Amino acid sequence: MLMSEIPACQTSLLDRIRSYDPQEEDVSRIEEAIDYAKTMHEGQTRSSGEPYYTHPVEVAGILAEMKMDPATLITAILHDTIEDTEATYESVEERFGTEVADLVDGVSKLTRIESKTTEGKQAENFRKLLLAMSEDIRVLIVKLADRLHNMRTIDGIKKPEKRRRIALETLEIYVPLAERIGVHKIKGELEDLAFSELNPEARESITNRLSFLRKEGTDVVDQIIDELQKLFDEARIEAEITGREKTRYSIWKKMQRKNVAFEQLSDIMAFRIVVKNIEQCYMVLGLIHSRYPSVPGRFKDYISTPKPNGYRSIHTTVMGPARQRIEIQIRTTEMHYQADMGVAAHWAYKEGKPPSYKDVKNYRWLRELLEILEQEQQPEDFWENTKLELFQDHVYVFSPKGDLIELPSGATPIDFAYAIHSDIGDKCVGAKINGRIAPLNSTLGNGDQVEVITSKTQQPSPTWERFVVTGKARSHIRKFIRNQQRDEYVTLGKAMLQKIFRQEGYDFTEKAVTGVLKNFKAEENDDIYAKIGSGIFVARDVFKTIFPAHNTEIAKRPSGDMDQAVMVRPASGADAPMPIKGLIPGMAVHMARCCHPLPGDRIVGIVTTGKGVTIHTIDCETLETFADTPERWLDVSWGEGDDSPEAHVGRLQVVIQNEPGALGTLSTVIGINGGNITNLKITSRSTDFWEILLDIYVNDTQHLNNIIAALRATPTIASVDRAKGR
Repeated sequence: MLMSEIPACQTSLLDRIRSYDPQEEDVSRIEEAIDYAKTMHEGQTRSSGEPYYTHPVEVAGILAEMKMDPATLITAILHDTIEDTEATYESVEERFGTEVADLVDGVSKLTRIESKTTEGKQAENFRKLLLAMSEDIRVLIVKLADRLHNMRTIDGIKKPEKRRRIALETLEIYVPLAERIGVHKIKGELEDLAFSELNPEARESITNRLSFLRKEGTDVVDQIIDELQKLFDEARIEAEITGREKTRYSIWKKMQRKNVAFEQLSDIMAFRIVVKNIEQCYMVLGLIHSRYPSVPGRFKDYISTPKPNGYRSIHTTVMGPARQRIEIQIRTTEMHYQADMGVAAHWAYKEGKPPSYKDVKNYRWLRELLEILEQEQQPEDFWENTKLELFQDHVYVFSPKGDLIELPSGATPIDFAYAIHSDIGDKCVGAKINGRIAPLNSTLGNGDQVEVITSKTQQPSPTWERFVVTGKARSHIRKFIRNQQRDEYVTLGKAMLQKIFRQEGYDFTEKAVTGVLKNFKAEENDDIYAKIGSGIFVARDVFKTIFPAHNTEIAKRPSGDMDQAVMVRPASGADAPMPIKGLIPGMAVHMARCCHPLPGDRIVGIVTTGKGVTIHTIDCETLETFADTPERWLDVSWGEGDDSPEAHVGRLQVVIQNEPGALGTLSTVIGINGGNITNLKITSRSTDFWEILLDIYVNDTQHLNNIIAALRATPTIASVDRAKGR
C-alpha cells in the first residue's frame, strides 16, 4: 500500500504508539491487526458512510493516548471481528495469541446494548459485560473507548430517538463504570457528549455563561495563579499550578442538586497544584491554609484515605486571592496521572517496560456486583440492584478497625453490615455509630465509625428492605424472603398433594412425583410442591398426571384431616401470630379483605395463586367464584388459646342520622366498648342519612357483636350490619 493510501487514523495511531513504546515488534503486530481488521470488515460501512474498519482503529487511537499495552490495542482493533465478521476465536488465537483472543472474545460476547429495547434484555446484556470484565478489566476499558468513539460520531445516526437512547444509556451505564475504575479522562468526555445530545439547550446556555466568565475573569485567574506561585517560590517548593473550569455537565448537576442558579455557584473554577512528592502536598496545604481562610466542611484528604477507585488528592476550598472563593486540588505527578487514567494506569507502558497486572477482583465494588448477580434470579432485579450500587453519590465511613468503606448516600447500618460481609448483614441485630447505640435505619454520614452487633440466631427481616439503599443488601434480603416463601409453598403444596393421595386411597411416595418431573418441566420434587402451594399448579392435575387411568368423582369440598392448630403469621405483616387449625406451620396466609374474617367466624381457606392461602368467612360471596375448583378449598378453623392477636379488623356498614354530633356519638360508643376505628369512608349522603363503611380493630367476633349491639341501641344510628363483599 502506498503511503498516500494509508488512512490518517492509522498513521496517527502508529505515531502515538511509537511515542511511548519503542519496541518495533509491538508496532508490527499492531499493523498486522489493522490489516486483518481491514480484510475481515471488507465491504462494511458505518452510518456515516466511512469504511467500518476505521472505527476500531480510532478506538485503538483513544487507548494509545492512554499509553495502553499492545494486547489492549490489538483487542480494540479486532473487537468487532468475531461478532460481525467470519473471524473466529481460533483464527484470532492462531494469529495474535491466547491473551488477545480471550480479550476479543470477552468484548465480542456482548451483544450490542444499544440494539436492545427492553429492560430485561438490557439487564441480561449488562450481566454479560460484568462477567466479561470480571475476568479482565481491559474488556471494560476497550468497551469504554468503543463507546467514546461512538459518542464522538453519534451525528452519523439519523434517527433522533436512537441517538437519545444511546446518549441516555451512556450516562446511565458507561459514565458510572468509567468513574468506578477511575478513568476520568473518558468519563468527563462521555458526560459532555451525552449532555450535548440529551439537553443541548442547557449545555449551550452553560457554555455561553462560561465564555462570558472566561473573558471577564481572565485577569482574576492569572492573578490567583501568580499569587500562589509567588507563595510557593518563597517556600522553595517547585509546583505546577493550573486553573481549570468544571465540566458543563458537573455544573448542571450541581445546579440541579442544590437547586441554585448559575450565578449562585461560587466554585466554577478550580485550581490544581501538582508537586513532586507527598511531603510537598502537605507543605503546600499548610502554606495555603496559613495564608488564606479555609471554608468549613470543604476539606477532604484522599491521600491518607484514597477513594475505592484509587483516586488520591487533597481537596480544600479557601477564600483566596482577590477574596475569591476557590477550590484547590493538591497532588503529585503520579497521582495526577492516576486521576486521569484510573485502573488503566496498571496497563500503561512506563519507560518502555511492560505493564504491571493487577487482580481486578480486588475491587470491592466489582465483587459486590458479582455477588448481586449470584443472588438475583431475574435480570430485571439484577439491573435494579446494580443501578442502586453504581449510580448514587457516596459517603465514606469507617469500620472499628479503621478500614474505609464506601456506601451510597443515605446508607444505613444494615447496608454497612452487608458491605463488610453478607453473613454479618444476615446476622445483624444492632449497631453503634461513633460509639453510641443507633437504630438500624439510621442514615450514615461521612466519617462515621460504625460497629455492627450480630447474633447467631438472627435472620434478615423483610422490613429492612424498606430502608436499605445498596443493591447488595437488597438482593440478600430478597433472596432470604424468596427462599422463605418457597419453603412455605413447598410444605403447603406437598400437604395438599398428600391429602388427595389419601382421599383417593393411594399411599404417597416421593418416587411417584419424581416420575412426572419432565411433564411439568421441573428439576426436583420441591419445584412441583412449591408451584402447587403458590397456586400455579393444581394438586389434582398433578395427581391425574401420576395416575392417568384413575377415575374419581370429585367431591365438592375436600374433607378436613389436619386438625392441629398452627400458629401462622399473616403476610400483611401483623406482629401477632394467629392460631388456625388445618394449616401447615410457616405457610403464607392472608386474611380476605372482602369479608374480614374474625376469630369466632366459621372460615375456609382458599389456595390463591402467588399468595399461599387466603382465609374467608364461610358465607363470603367471593367463594362462589371458587365453586368449580374444589381442590383449592381447605377446611380450617380458629385455634384455641390466648395466643390470638389482640386486634383484628372488622368491617361494618352503618347508617346514621345527618345531624350535629352524630359522628362523635358513633366514635364514642365504639371507644367505650373497646373498639378502635382504623378507617372510615362515607359511601352515600342524603338530607337525612349518611351511609358509612367502618373498619374497627376488635379482638374477635363476640367483641364485634357487642359493639354492633351497642350501636343499634344508640338513637342517632339507624342501622348497623357487618359489611359483605366490600
